[in-house]
Amino acid sequence: MSAPSPYGEPQAVAALAERVMKAAERLSRRVTLMEVCGTHTHAIAAAGLRRLLPAKVRLIAGPGCPVCVTPVGYVDRAEALARRPGTIVTTFGDLLRVPSSRGSLERVRGEGADVRIVYSPRDALQIARENPGSTVVFLAVGFETTVPTVAAALAEAESDGVGNFLILSGHKIMPPPMRALARDPEVQVDGYLLPGHVSVITGSNAFAFVAEEFGIPAVVVGFTPTDVLRGVEALVGCLAAGKPEVINLYSRVVRPEGNTTAQALVARFFTTADVVWRGLGSIPGSGLALRPEFAHRDAALLEVEVPEPVEPAGCRCGEVLKGSIDPPECPLFATACTPTSPVGACMVSSEGTCAAWYRHERLATGDAR
Repeated sequence: MSAPSPYGEPQAVAALAERVMKAAERLSRRVTLMEVCGTHTHAIAAAGLRRLLPAKVRLIAGPGCPVCVTPVGYVDRAEALARRPGTIVTTFGDLLRVPSSRGSLERVRGEGADVRIVYSPRDALQIARENPGSTVVFLAVGFETTVPTVAAALAEAESDGVGNFLILSGHKIMPPPMRALARDPEVQVDGYLLPGHVSVITGSNAFAFVAEEFGIPAVVVGFTPTDVLRGVEALVGCLAAGKPEVINLYSRVVRPEGNTTAQALVARFFTTADVVWRGLGSIPGSGLALRPEFAHRDAALLEVEVPEPVEPAGCRCGEVLKGSIDPPECPLFATACTPTSPVGACMVSSEGTCAAWYRHERLATGDAR
């Protein structure tokens, strides 16, 4: 028996692409749809779905990669913590190579700092157990999907009295930046493909405001090519009919109310905060900070010297994250900036738009730089 294709079912994909083509004939103008999930960005690029869409339908990537939207100031602080005596910094692998104002965590580790890659917050908690004389900081970066795992590690640390386990919260939540993008005249998004993983936690009801307040249709979809194309078809249908609504096409795992157990665990430890997003600036209520009663777990309160943040020269990652430009429009794309030598955060993570374009879209679109 042959292995399944990573691109889904070719006949089903072709049939759906034809259905999208016919649905688009009802559109009176060209429309822009945005995915706001890094896994979608990678899946769409890998399957070549953009090239199957009609001319009236443009599909762009938004701020769906958590590593990419993490501002340079966060990485600067993480570096400063890594240089702090008696401190072990733990992080997911992607963040290690994200450029800071002066270098990267990878460079700091090469200079002798104790920076360790972990695969879960509990790995970092175990390092704290094994090193009671050190302060162990976990770089908590991610959207709603990963926050419950961090909250669970914090709950375990509290229960077991592991006092040397701290986090540097870089957590962000998705609805506020979608509001910001909906109000941004430079972007003009006509429809959203909602993030499937995030929606498992938040529920589809969390995005009802998109249709109710802004008249923009949105669809929760999974990650196969057929999932995505069904979502595009639904959005085109809503736009052609002039009936904005939020549709859940991922009901096999996403409920309207979401995962209430996970939500309660997160609410125990975190509260919303105004935070900076790369490319979008400061967005009210778009981040998660530790509650005051857990200040003893907050690495942001440790005294370290942090430089004024400086973005990499020439990098247009921020515009890519807003959907203002496609990656090839950045002069550094595929020249000075590649996955092996990234200048900007969007080229570092496998979920980054620039990395996805470099690996899957570059040659197909004729940009072979």
